[in-house]
Amino acid sequence: MAKKIHVVPHFHWDREWYFTTSRSKVYLMKDLEDVLDTLENDPEFKYFMLDAQGSLLDDYIKWRPEDENRIKRLVQSHRLIIGPWYTQSDLMLISAESIVRNMYYGMKTCLKYGPYMNVGYVPDSFGMSGNMPQIYNEFGIKDTLFWRGVTNDMVKHTDYTWRGHDGSKVFVTQIPYGYYIGGNIPEDEKDAQDFWQNECLKKAGTGATDNIYFPNGFDQAPIRKNLVDLVKKQQEADPKNTYVISCIEDYIKDVKKAHPELEEVEGELILGKHSRVHKSIFSSRSDLKALNTKLQNYVTNVLEPLLTMSYSLGNEYPYGPMETIWKLFFENAAHDSIGSCISDTANEDVYMRYKQIRDIAEALVELHTRLISTSIKNKADMTITMFNTLPTERDDVVIAKLYLPGTTFALKDAQGNNVDYTIIESRDLTDYVLSQTIKLNPSKQFYIPEKVIEATIAISAHNLPAMGYEQYTLDFTCTSNKELEDTNDIENEFYSIHIENDGTLTITDKRNGHIYKNQAVLEENGDGGDSFNYSPAHQDLITYSKDHLVEAYANTSDIYASLKAFYKMPIPCDLEERALGKRSLELPITMTVSLRKGSPIIDFKVHIDNVGKSHRLCVVFDAELVSKFNFADEQFGVIQRENVHTKEMALYNEALEKSKTAKETVNNAVPLNFQQNQTAWQEPPISIEPTQSFVSLSDSNRGVALIPQGVREYEVIDNHSIRLTLFRTYSFMGKENLIYRPGRASGERIIETKDAELQKPLDFTFGFMTFDGDFNDANIANLAKAYNTPVIAREYAEFLNGRLIFSQMEVEGDKSNTYSLFTTKNKLVVSAIKKAENKDAYIIRLYNGKFHQDINDQLVFSKKIKKAYYTNLKEEYEGNIKVDNHTISIKPLSHCKFVTIYVELD
Repeated sequence: MAKKIHVVPHFHWDREWYFTTSRSKVYLMKDLEDVLDTLENDPEFKYFMLDAQGSLLDDYIKWRPEDENRIKRLVQSHRLIIGPWYTQSDLMLISAESIVRNMYYGMKTCLKYGPYMNVGYVPDSFGMSGNMPQIYNEFGIKDTLFWRGVTNDMVKHTDYTWRGHDGSKVFVTQIPYGYYIGGNIPEDEKDAQDFWQNECLKKAGTGATDNIYFPNGFDQAPIRKNLVDLVKKQQEADPKNTYVISCIEDYIKDVKKAHPELEEVEGELILGKHSRVHKSIFSSRSDLKALNTKLQNYVTNVLEPLLTMSYSLGNEYPYGPMETIWKLFFENAAHDSIGSCISDTANEDVYMRYKQIRDIAEALVELHTRLISTSIKNKADMTITMFNTLPTERDDVVIAKLYLPGTTFALKDAQGNNVDYTIIESRDLTDYVLSQTIKLNPSKQFYIPEKVIEATIAISAHNLPAMGYEQYTLDFTCTSNKELEDTNDIENEFYSIHIENDGTLTITDKRNGHIYKNQAVLEENGDGGDSFNYSPAHQDLITYSKDHLVEAYANTSDIYASLKAFYKMPIPCDLEERALGKRSLELPITMTVSLRKGSPIIDFKVHIDNVGKSHRLCVVFDAELVSKFNFADEQFGVIQRENVHTKEMALYNEALEKSKTAKETVNNAVPLNFQQNQTAWQEPPISIEPTQSFVSLSDSNRGVALIPQGVREYEVIDNHSIRLTLFRTYSFMGKENLIYRPGRASGERIIETKDAELQKPLDFTFGFMTFDGDFNDANIANLAKAYNTPVIAREYAEFLNGRLIFSQMEVEGDKSNTYSLFTTKNKLVVSAIKKAENKDAYIIRLYNGKFHQDINDQLVFSKKIKKAYYTNLKEEYEGNIKVDNHTISIKPLSHCKFVTIYVELD
């Protein structure tokens, strides 16, 4: 049958890799200008695709604004193909909201120039998340094109249907050999014939129809200016087939026009048979991964809801700063950047962008909590306003660092009741703090304490209003302080925790009496990998924290208790010493275990003064039950994974044996390259997995869960223990012949990454919990959401007005000392609360956090609802929603489903 070959001109533009973003921008000026010139001068050069990244337009126009109209003309004539993304993210590593906002801002950016490509083009993500079909559909996208994650054991053709975990479907074209397969067309006629025959007709010709997708381009590549002539020459040499310069959308139209019978794949796509998915990149540059986790949670869980609350109280919603924050996230979400498989210099830029995000976000939180707290009608000398950005009433012991009077006082809630607190640690900063005060009105008298302390304080807050605040006052005539006392064990209503002589924890669940022994064991081992993959050392030596406890002590109050354990683990200094079985270093580790009154989650903080090189540190918890499956969350839902990918490992081992047999057959004359043998695998299907916020092991009677707040990577070992990665280190961008990745190096093998050895202090936090019943009974997704959404305590007194928080004129407050915007029944999990784009309304996004159990919910607002409806992810009307006065009733959502709701209030 005659074939139609769609030659698709493009470049894949890595914003940074072994080079920096600044360098790639400089080359973008040259290469994109050449694209514009070529398209304008050669009408037969029909299309060129800009890697689906709207950010390239922002980068280019910033430095070459004179070309804006040229770009608009080419985009509007459908010759320069742009969008729909802002940057090419890695879809396994970032949050749901990061993916959604990336595409939203990508489309918004592209529409300034003309229409965008309505295809989910992701040429180089290291695997595909299982809920992407639903996300695509909610943006009006029905087609996607990607490279990695699917094998020929799953489908025979590279055109097929992909069903997401919720049941949504998209049409897929998979690039079988990468986005660069047609990038090097030879000029010599004979070489060209061999190239078109082998690379195009044989390798790329695996679609479901007679159409062949053949991309012409590669990383940071210049446009092939004579491509039209090369395609014409091939057409003349091969008249039985048709060769055209094409685009993705034209290819998809032609495939669908043929009405092929399409195979179907389902769920997350993460198998590295034909192309590497780097399944452990989740812990590369663990320090930066921890920053990403922290800031994603902070921006979506705290900042945006707080700004929405502030807007509802009459303050301006800061669209500009929020767009800046998100675009900085998108730059870091680019697949190499978020993967951290980049040079040390490029990782410095990644850190700087995270620092900018943190600085802007924290300043916005500081300003808006101050705007709200000072607008409250209250004559007290000093207040602490508690901000709850979850739409459910909360009881919580809130940990905050505040400047407090160094005297006796009681905290009083809005009803005048005592609020218990415990000062965990403090230092005297009287001279410093009082010297910072700026008196804008020197004649005004206000309270100035004799002594000021900087204190880490635990506050036992009760009934905090949903999506709102309550203002506490300080009463200096009495006390509600609950002092810490030394103790041996720590406990609250849920747990009793004892540290054994060998340094392990024994955790007793008071609800059912089950005793969990040998918990929180630290495990150190070698990392023979690189920036793309963790891999065990070829000659490893494992060290456990058992029997390396130096000392431990505990203290407790009525509302807060903590236990500190100090370890010194003897470890090798590097891989060479590890191979000799020698341990010459001591790795000092401090583990702090805390219990808060009323909390079913145990708080862990691990501090490491890292001295070792090329190694990994994990913490292990034993569920003391056996299960073949674990639960974790992906974007907008829960996924159940096998602890061991049995079927895939069998296929991998079978392929490995065939490869070994083939090598023996040729008598070692020309060894068969395992990496290029298409019956073999590029990577083994290991079970090191990512999560968004939790991982759980359970049976029908009980279970355990971990909530990582740093590296979000885990592995279930022996079907009963969860091993959570804290950090790993390595010294090269790429290395060859890893145990977990045989063959060639990924990336650049000559580039050292000394900074990735993380020779510095490191801190990681996570939560651990046990529960009765099965996974759905435990409501883990909602608990994890709350755990990652801290209550914000904002102190205010006039003596603090000055350099500490910037000076502002005092205002007379008129607002109530309590407030709630809206509340839910806490059934669905909140993904986003924000102001609608350019409208006086609110956007609320929620999803089902249970496993195959339909869930509904209600939103009850403090004001009457003027208008409400369901939207898509573009915030466009999708359907009516049930509204009754102040209440919205959400339809039941099935497994992994999410909804977006638009609300206007009177």
